[in-house]
Amino acid sequence: MKNRYEALLILNIKGGDDAVKETLERLEGEFTAEGAPVEAIQKLERRQFSYVAGKLDSGYYANFIFEADAATIDKLRAKFRLDQTVYQQFYKKLGARKAAA
Repeated sequence: MKNRYEALLILNIKGGDDAVKETLERLEGEFTAEGAPVEAIQKLERRQFSYVAGKLDSGYYANFIFEADAATIDKLRAKFRLDQTVYQQFYKKLGARKAAA
């Protein structure tokens, strides 16, 4: 059974808007390839980290809303863990989509 999920990805992107657009399109393709069609992408811009633990002091935040099976979340986590541009990833299960009134 497919559920709706929200994935907050913090990206390590160097460069301008073209690099961001390319990366977001590539990541959307990764979601789709795993059988998780993306419903929406919210670009939350680059933000400074309040606590710097390594060399990276800021990241580009992007929020993906998609539908997938629970097993697909594990596949996505494993795939993005190996991706150099994905610095952090967080997933949250959302409720059913409300019908428009």
